[in-house]
Amino acid sequence: MAVETKEYRAEAKFQRVSPQKARLVLDLIKGRGVQEALETAAFTKKRIASVIHKLLTSAVDNAKYLSGEQGLDLDVDNLYVKLALANDGPRMKRIRPAPMGRAFRYQRRLTHIVLAVAEREGAAGLVTKIEEPKTAPKATKAKVADAKPAAKTARAAKAKATTGKKASKKA
Repeated sequence: MAVETKEYRAEAKFQRVSPQKARLVLDLIKGRGVQEALETAAFTKKRIASVIHKLLTSAVDNAKYLSGEQGLDLDVDNLYVKLALANDGPRMKRIRPAPMGRAFRYQRRLTHIVLAVAEREGAAGLVTKIEEPKTAPKATKAKVADAKPAAKTARAAKAKATTGKKASKKA
């Protein structure tokens, strides 16, 4: 029976960055532990990284608060980034001056960023012992010895055929 894990969200709406640029940083932290994700966001050299860092801190604070309100036992060290999305927001239409009195239109993209953190399963997700794969039984020497001459004769026949073709081309 699957145990339902509680997830805690935080959202930042109408951020002045394109969703494509925000996804670059979100892909770095998706699936990582919260502490590692905070460190990654703090040292990423993108303008949106500071916003994502604040948002992740907010999601962790939401988890602490809500688990306290609901009386749940939450291990903050066991939280990980379950969901990291950068959705399209509305687009602002702008006009840029162009040569000869014309104007070019362009769009400023806005982003809605959604982060969700959840608590990892206890020991179920951890690998404690690695099983070694069972190897196939080794072939006997007689079978291997029979296979080698057949391969050698096939190669020899192929080599003779190619030298015969070369000789016929020269003539």
